[in-house]
Amino acid sequence: MGRPVKEKSLSRQDIIAAAICCIDRDGASALGVSRVARFLGIKPPAIYKHLENNADLQRATVIELWRQYLTQCQQMIAERSITPDLLKQLGHFARNFAKTYPARYQVMMQVQLQPSDPEAGAIIQQLLNFLRQALNAYDLTDTQLIDVMRMLNAAIYGFIAVEQAGLMTLERSTDQSYDVMLDALIVAIEHIRRDG
Repeated sequence: MGRPVKEKSLSRQDIIAAAICCIDRDGASALGVSRVARFLGIKPPAIYKHLENNADLQRATVIELWRQYLTQCQQMIAERSITPDLLKQLGHFARNFAKTYPARYQVMMQVQLQPSDPEAGAIIQQLLNFLRQALNAYDLTDTQLIDVMRMLNAAIYGFIAVEQAGLMTLERSTDQSYDVMLDALIVAIEHIRRDG
C-alpha cells in the first residue's frame, strides 16, 4: 500500500489548527471551509468528513481558541494570590491578548457559543468556573456573580472593541483610561457585594 493521501490522514484537530493559522495570517474573515481547504491544499469536501459546514467549523475553532485562552489564564492565575488586584491583571491580560491576536479575539467575540451544545457548554462552564475563582476574593452570591460577569464582559469587551476599531481618537492615553475603567469596575463590584 502506498503513502496515505493527505486528505485521508487529515484529522478534525488538523482542520481546526489550520483554521487558526488562516485567522492569524489573513484575519477573522478567513475562517471558512474554502479558505481552510485551500490553506491545507485539499478540496472542501474533505473537511466535511470532520465538520458539517462553515458554522460547525467556526464553532469548533472558537471552542479551541477559548480553550487555549483559558489555559493561558489558568497559568497566569496559578502564579498569583486571589486578591481584588487579580481582576485588574486579568483585565490587562484580556487586552494584551486582543492586541497580540486581534483576529482571534474578534472571532471569539463574534461567534456565540450555546450552553446546550455539550462541547461549547463545557467551555462556557470552564469560563464561569475560572471567573468564579478569579472573583473569589469578593465573596459574591450566584446572582451577584452573574451581574458582575456580565458587567466585566461588557466593559472590557466594549473598550477593546472600540479601541480595535480605532475610535479612541482623543489625546488621553488609552492605557490610562483602561486603568481608570478597571479601578471603577472594582469599586462597582464592591458596591454590588455590599448592596446585595
